[in-house]
Amino acid sequence: MPITTRAAVLWGVGEDWKIEEVTLDDPRAGDVLVKMAYAGMCHSDEHAVTGDLPLGLPVIGGHEGSGVVEAVGEGVTSVAVGDHVSMSFIPSCGRCKWCSTGRQYICDEGAKLFDLGMMSDGREAHKIGDQAAFRYAQVGTFSERILVSENSLVRVEPDLPLDVVALVSCGVATGFGSATERAGTKPGDNVAVIGIGGIGINAVQGARAAGAKRVIAIDPIEFKREQAMQFGATHTYSSVEEAMLAVPDLTWGDMCDRVILSTGVVHGDMIDPALNLTSKGGTLVVTGLAPMLESDAQMNLFMFSMMNKEVKGTVFGSTNPRAQIPNLLSMYREGELKLDELITNRYSLDDVNQGYADMREGKNLRGVVEFA
Repeated sequence: MPITTRAAVLWGVGEDWKIEEVTLDDPRAGDVLVKMAYAGMCHSDEHAVTGDLPLGLPVIGGHEGSGVVEAVGEGVTSVAVGDHVSMSFIPSCGRCKWCSTGRQYICDEGAKLFDLGMMSDGREAHKIGDQAAFRYAQVGTFSERILVSENSLVRVEPDLPLDVVALVSCGVATGFGSATERAGTKPGDNVAVIGIGGIGINAVQGARAAGAKRVIAIDPIEFKREQAMQFGATHTYSSVEEAMLAVPDLTWGDMCDRVILSTGVVHGDMIDPALNLTSKGGTLVVTGLAPMLESDAQMNLFMFSMMNKEVKGTVFGSTNPRAQIPNLLSMYREGELKLDELITNRYSLDDVNQGYADMREGKNLRGVVEFA
């Protein structure tokens, strides 16, 4: 029997999210029905609104979230009815070349993330009237219920607060891993984080946890710079240009061993200034999303090679969802990671557009949709 749910849907680039009634199939083989508890309001969904990330439309938004399993399809073994789960916008099949060599974050199932059909069998299982609907990253967490592949779910301990469980499904894991895994921060390093949103604030936490000597947070918004100091930053600046005036003296001329570029939108002209902030032999990690069709990046190639620097991309902080989500929640449980403090404001599903207006105005580290 079909299931109905309310969801925030984007019908066109530049439009507001619209609350629609969506009909879902019953779960089939490999599928799971989840009653949502919380959805994180990540900047990546804003890229769909602006058109920087061209998606099939209409699309149910949201890719960060938590909930409780209501039903499972045939063959589902990793979760059961009643389990608390975190969504993982990066699926992991456990069988492809990448999963089997310890790189779940680039699982082959990721090729299906923006398909119209279900990841399990390709059928169109989400309908608004007669119109089939896409789901952002095959999860679409801006919905009271979601029908999703078990490959996109990670079971978590039931005593953990579901609001913080939602956050580790994207923003926390991506930012934290950018500093610890992809950048490879070591004790005593100088680390700069450019852009202190939901990703950057967790890169600050990651750099601090990895033992960085200095954690330099760069953001034009004073509120975010103040918050960065609460999450482990040692110094803050309003721009890369301002930081460039201070960091040479601050680091005795060394500059920053690791730089994380996590602005809301990355553009090609940001690469060279970030590399100027990066030390000889240092690493620049580009974590923020650029417009999908933007292909030009400016950098001084002579200095890049002569100074032995490197530029790396990352997805999910180059960490494995099935290991990293429980690991981060364990750190939270032991008081080693701040998660409650990340939530600036809570919104009902009907107020999702207000939440994104607040994000654009720099009022939130992270807003969450609260379904309860």
